[in-house]
Amino acid sequence: MASSILSSACSCVDFRSWRKLRSRMLECGVSGKGRNPIFTNDFEIGKKLYLGMDFGTSGARYSLIDGDGNIHAEGKREYPLYMKEEKMDWIQSWKDTLFLLLDDVPVSLRKVVASIAIDGTSATTIIIDSRSEEPLSRAFLYNESCPDALPLVKSIAPAKHTVCSGSSTLCKLVSWWNSYPSSKESAVLLHQADWLLWLLHGKLGVSDYNNALKVGYDPEMDSYPPWLLSQPYSHLLPSVQDPGTKIGCMKEDIRTQFGYPKDCVICTGTTDSIAAFLAARATQPGKAVTSLGSTLAIKLLSSRRVEDARFGVYSHRLDDKWLVGGASNTGGAVLRQLFTDEQLEKLSEQINPFETSPLDYYPLQAVGERFPVADPKMEPRVLKYAAIKRSLELFVQGAFRVVSFW
Repeated sequence: MASSILSSACSCVDFRSWRKLRSRMLECGVSGKGRNPIFTNDFEIGKKLYLGMDFGTSGARYSLIDGDGNIHAEGKREYPLYMKEEKMDWIQSWKDTLFLLLDDVPVSLRKVVASIAIDGTSATTIIIDSRSEEPLSRAFLYNESCPDALPLVKSIAPAKHTVCSGSSTLCKLVSWWNSYPSSKESAVLLHQADWLLWLLHGKLGVSDYNNALKVGYDPEMDSYPPWLLSQPYSHLLPSVQDPGTKIGCMKEDIRTQFGYPKDCVICTGTTDSIAAFLAARATQPGKAVTSLGSTLAIKLLSSRRVEDARFGVYSHRLDDKWLVGGASNTGGAVLRQLFTDEQLEKLSEQINPFETSPLDYYPLQAVGERFPVADPKMEPRVLKYAAIKRSLELFVQGAFRVVSFW
């Protein structure tokens, strides 16, 4: 772990000192590991490219595509590890990763990038002072629960509403509001993707209806509901646009530093699991996509909206349809704590998905689950590491079972 040597985590980047970012990472012992970008020179003159960035739980990646969806370049970065007051400084880490990815895009292709959009982890929340443009607290992560705010949120929101979960964006906002001691007049709430995009376009307080769902935005009515607008913290809520809407052009200092065109526009983003669903190109109701990364997310395309906060089930709008699903705290990250990459590879080869596992493990990194049950007090169901090592032979006899939802 290393310490960030920048004095502000959210101040505008001094692009004349771009080299300082790389030198800072070296001084901190941080490599900012990135996969060598893959790109092709098979590109028609006059054609435009579109840059998408995916900020997940453990790292970020970019993909540069044409209008037909063909990939012309891609690459990824692990988040650099910075510490601030003995905690991970996620804000600085995400910020540095954003500009490292912009710099990773092949120079020869940057001049034809027509637009940029970013997805981020759902319900990851950053509260900014609109005057100083600095964060007023650390970032609230996607899986972080604020049970102290849940009773108040349940008292104002409709029963079973998406915000009636301790990990919702609204619970994080209420928890911050009730604990922040100074003036809140100039505060603005942003989601992770909103904040990263703001660094590129400079217009503070813009979100999309996918990211805004868990703060209480109603994508069916295309507005914040009256019960939310009547709250004393409603002035923190960002304006909401459709995903993919043009916000503005890239800031001039960034554009000139990295060599992007003058007409390169920055668009509203979405959440990481919705981006994964779109990438899978599932178009028919009933089709579902499971995204297994550090955590586990499920999305099913439906003609009906389904929501029940008791089970962590919510619906994102996708044009005239709905993406029904949820996000669990289990996933690859907790397996990484228990097994080596080599063990995971060998065990995976022996799994028979057609046989029910006799085991009833429920691996979580910490106490608390979001889906398929919203329970901030749920305990992990795993044996101690030594016992798990002894039970490997039994483990591989059947598929690794977490919970059957559908």
